[in-house]
Amino acid sequence: MALLAGAALALPALSARGDQTAPGVTMPASLSPMARLGQMSYTRNCAACHGPQGGGTRQGPPLIHRIYEPSHHADIAFVMAIQRGTRQHHWPFGDMPPQPQVSQDEIDAIIRFVREVQRANGIE
Repeated sequence: MALLAGAALALPALSARGDQTAPGVTMPASLSPMARLGQMSYTRNCAACHGPQGGGTRQGPPLIHRIYEPSHHADIAFVMAIQRGTRQHHWPFGDMPPQPQVSQDEIDAIIRFVREVQRANGIE
């Protein structure tokens, strides 16, 4: 029972409707050139569901969350989710469909953006 209680504390609060309460996201003071390109691709392809800074929305989970730290979700997990889609597994938002419009170069840049924002929020 204590293990379940601890697991519940590790996740953001969910309302009765299943909406996620996303914490504020601190943006880095500056982004690398690749992360800036990634931010543009992220804005076009990801922000509608994952939030403009990765903090999540009612349509998708936050990427700036310790569940997505590199030791739990390596970069390849992001690649596969974008290319193949992914089944719902951590959050109550449903399956993520593949995003075939996103090129491999854009995927790499999006991952760099997400990782730099994660680091700015203490997720390493």
